[in-house]
Amino acid sequence: MNDRALGSIPFEDIQPGMTVSYSQTISDADIKAYAGLSGDHNPVHVNNEYAASSRFGKRIAHGLMSAGFFSALFGMRLPGPGCVYVSQSLKFKRPVYIDDTVTATVTVMSVDRGQRKVLFETVCTVGRKVVISGEAEIYIPKSKVT
Repeated sequence: MNDRALGSIPFEDIQPGMTVSYSQTISDADIKAYAGLSGDHNPVHVNNEYAASSRFGKRIAHGLMSAGFFSALFGMRLPGPGCVYVSQSLKFKRPVYIDDTVTATVTVMSVDRGQRKVLFETVCTVGRKVVISGEAEIYIPKSKVT
């Protein structure tokens, strides 16, 4: 099976400006599952009464849950299976609430052919508002996933 069949882009074909997106509507069940998996049971995420008195006015999703969509894009779409997440910077700009649809978008900023690394701009939006921004570096090994 080749890279294209896996849904990935061969390293040689990756160019600045390439972009892919993924959207997911955040549910109460998603937040509870993420709290259980991560161990982050901060009441601003899981307690309606507490969250209502917070600066957000209601429960918010974990920021890293939305940022996790970047990993899905890298690992499955661009560059795809076999790549390795090297680094990620994040700025959390706005909260994400239950029933918000988060769209994660990654865009190739530069390609280092010698080191086989790609620098991406990473952005999550809800509607037209940016909720997370950052940059990620991804390494693409020479070996292919088969």
